Amino acid sequence: MKVLALASYPIEAAATRYRLAQFVSPLAERGITLEIHPFIGSQLFASLYRREALAYTALNLVGATGKRFGDVWRARGFDLLFIQREAMLFGPPVIEWLAMRLGDCPMVLDLDDATYLPYVSPVYGRLASALKWFSKTDDLIRWAKVVTCGNRTIADYVESKGVPTALIPTVVDTELFRPRSPRQERDVPVVGWIGTHSTYPYLETIFPVLQELALRYRFRLKIVGAGRDEVSLPGVEVENLRWSLEREVEDFQSFDIGLYPVVPSQWAAGKSGFKAIQYMAVGIPYVVTPVGSCAEIGQANVTHLCATTRAEWREALERLLGDAELRRRMGEAGRLHALRHYTVPIQSDKLARVLREAVHS
Repeated sequence: MKVLALASYPIEAAATRYRLAQFVSPLAERGITLEIHPFIGSQLFASLYRREALAYTALNLVGATGKRFGDVWRARGFDLLFIQREAMLFGPPVIEWLAMRLGDCPMVLDLDDATYLPYVSPVYGRLASALKWFSKTDDLIRWAKVVTCGNRTIADYVESKGVPTALIPTVVDTELFRPRSPRQERDVPVVGWIGTHSTYPYLETIFPVLQELALRYRFRLKIVGAGRDEVSLPGVEVENLRWSLEREVEDFQSFDIGLYPVVPSQWAAGKSGFKAIQYMAVGIPYVVTPVGSCAEIGQANVTHLCATTRAEWREALERLLGDAELRRRMGEAGRLHALRHYTVPIQSDKLARVLREAVHS
């Protein structure tokens, strides 16, 4: 059985890496060939959110659009079309429609974000919103045989449209994402966050708490992927790094406490809580805002602590900073929880079953 997967982004994007690429080998072992075709390549992805590269980005997006039409013809040689969010970053779902009809391919849609909700790009503003064509997600849902959903919030929305769903959380390879060895307690614990330019404002909401804590506790704040050349937080020792695919696992392993602040909103409720699974896989405790799937992943007070208000964030981080044994216990509990519920083999079995049923239904 051959499946053509169309993704918006290259391997550097977590959605492509963890919703598609890591399943290529496991699906092959289950008799399914998964071929991934991203809309944009690595070089264009690197410039996509840099306003100073707007001319380069626009020119290359035009080129990528032309190349994308080749996948319409290519779909004729596959049994199934698997769309990760959308085939292109903008415009109506023309590619998906043509591939299904000219290629005579049934379609499975994968949603790990609430892409049916309009939003304003923090980089390109309303210009991007005008080109995005947010209604395309509803069209894709309607055309899909089934939608694989990263969390229950998205699944509820899809099911309200009368379309069947399969819950497949975003997971990591727990053989790669594992606790650092040997795990020794450090004199100065590392409190860490890994994200993107679009989620960095969430982290900024707890900066005052971190400054308060720095008056009483020694710790280092490690920030990865903020999209800022400099991050200054008076009174707090900050290490600010660009995100790197080669360093991703190492960065997670370097933390003693993970941060997962979220600003409640409809969009945030549709997030898949992936960072929580990454923290648990490497065996570190974390503090999270219990919004959407973040309130469902792990076991509160066993694998992690929850916090919404500034006082709750301060109390939760104080508990972890002041108790190395609590950090150890929670980290071990999180690792065990990840192994029981969030492994690639478990999700590969589910995905293989969904893809087969979509072809034969």
